[in-house]
Amino acid sequence: MSCGPVCTNLGLKPGQRLTVKGTIPPNAKSFVMNLGKDATHLGLHFNPRFDAHGDVNTIVCNSKKVEEWGAEQRETVFPFQKGAPAEVTFSINPSDVTVHLTGHQFTFPNRLGLSVFDYFDTHGDFTLQSLSWES
Repeated sequence: MSCGPVCTNLGLKPGQRLTVKGTIPPNAKSFVMNLGKDATHLGLHFNPRFDAHGDVNTIVCNSKKVEEWGAEQRETVFPFQKGAPAEVTFSINPSDVTVHLTGHQFTFPNRLGLSVFDYFDTHGDFTLQSLSWES
């Protein structure tokens, strides 16, 4: 498994968006994008799984407070393809995060009540090409 970049001090607030672009290798099993306060306080753990942890073509989302994970939320719409480019946009709202995918979007609650998302990381089977944010 490869490690990707870590971004801190992002300062993402409600009304702002973070767009992540990259490519997925042909032999991908899964990848992760985390948004939160820091590595131990994750408001959104976004984990598309091609074939990992017993899930096939499923997006698993969760939150984490220190070492305590919340309840998993699963999305069955799976727009990702192995060996292809991918784009994910996270819109920060007062009470949740809207995840925008190609042809689909869903929300995940802000369980930690974060007013600012300062942390982003990505790892796994995903090669980051660009990060951009807008208000």
